[in-house]
Amino acid sequence: MASRSLNRVILIGNLTRDPELKYTPSGTAVCTFGVATNRNWTTSDGQTKEEVQYHRIIAWQKLAELCGKILTKGKKVYLEGRITYRNYTTKDGQQRSVAEIVLDDFIVFNNGARKPMSNNNEESKINQPEKTEKTVEEEIPVEEEPIEEPKVEEVNQPTETTNNENAEEKINPDDIPF
Repeated sequence: MASRSLNRVILIGNLTRDPELKYTPSGTAVCTFGVATNRNWTTSDGQTKEEVQYHRIIAWQKLAELCGKILTKGKKVYLEGRITYRNYTTKDGQQRSVAEIVLDDFIVFNNGARKPMSNNNEESKINQPEKTEKTVEEEIPVEEEPIEEPKVEEVNQPTETTNNENAEEKINPDDIPF
């Protein structure tokens, strides 16, 4: 039997900072952000303990641009990806090592009642991070690697309609995320 391996990471956590969208010199989008996960347990003497782990997430290409548009600090997300380790040299010549999760897929959890998403919604404009085009800094070099087109689950959310514009719209069961 052939030897097989699997490098798969699944996390559910909260963003620790707003995503940072940059572009490589060749124009490829790359987005980085942090996610925190918590673990709670009770000790044998009845004390409740909590442990927090912080994870560095990196997304490429269209998925990077999507992360930069819709993710913000504090949002709860489901992430899928693969873990990578890389070494780099800082500007002052020190060797550093970093572990990252290269994002393949994500789902944003809704923290409250469903609200219609539209371009006219003032709250959605306020919560959207500004788009800034930057180039990747030399301090943490980013290796550009060919990857498959990332998959992103799109969830159709209800929108307000007037005069029953979408009254005859049919729901495709494949569009339901559960």
